[in-house]
Amino acid sequence: MKILISADMEGATGVTWPADVLPGTPQWERCRSLFTSDVNAAALGFFDGGADEVLVNEAHWTMRNLLLERLDERVEMITGRHKTLSMVEGVQHGDVDGIAFVGYHTGAGTEGVLAHTYLANSITGVWVDGDRASEGLLNARVVAEYGVPVVLVTGDDLTCVDARGYAPRARTVAVKDHVSRYAAVCRPPARTAADIRTAAKEAAALAVRHEPARTGPVAVVVEFDAEHLSGAATVVPGVERTGERRVAYTSGTMYEAIRTFKAVTTIVSAAIEEQYG
Repeated sequence: MKILISADMEGATGVTWPADVLPGTPQWERCRSLFTSDVNAAALGFFDGGADEVLVNEAHWTMRNLLLERLDERVEMITGRHKTLSMVEGVQHGDVDGIAFVGYHTGAGTEGVLAHTYLANSITGVWVDGDRASEGLLNARVVAEYGVPVVLVTGDDLTCVDARGYAPRARTVAVKDHVSRYAAVCRPPARTAADIRTAAKEAAALAVRHEPARTGPVAVVVEFDAEHLSGAATVVPGVERTGERRVAYTSGTMYEAIRTFKAVTTIVSAAIEEQYG
């Protein structure tokens, strides 16, 4: 059994505000250890549950945040940016039986600790086939095309609620409870690590590949917080403006949809000014 862990940081133990996840800050240095603890706990739990391999894909910011030297020696890790499938890189090779979303968060425009979708700000909403989409939903639909189930999700309590919509059978662990976008009731890492390890052990039984989902045409709508960003996004072929702050596009598969979405966010990032957005 091979498990892929997609590891994001905003939903990690103890993380509540931007400096906790911004590379180079003292708070980020501190929270890297907490983040690594969550990921390692998940890996240990999957090994407890019978996994033969655990591959971790770094999925936050520069994708160079986890402390490799603190992971179990059986784990392997993909680190660094510019990967074909970004947050779920590694799922496309046909040997992954289940995927865990560790350190995830809710989507742009919704309640949740550090809620966003890909961009920290600027995007205020994403919809896929009419459903409001978090990164969890987006990535769940991508991995479904490879026949891989989501078996574990960790993050704040609202992230666990969100996961019920896209992975109803997955085990969930709330490492903190939402108070506001920048505040949470947090549990110590010794406790969250134990909870994650237990849940991952149980989740291993759910890691059974299924027939790849046939999604057909995928309709995506993206809403921004400023008019000029929707104009910038139309540089990407197939992306059309549908409102003052909205764009839309249709892709043949979720694989194509997520790659177009990544192109949109890259272009939009370059159109954002530091003070005025």
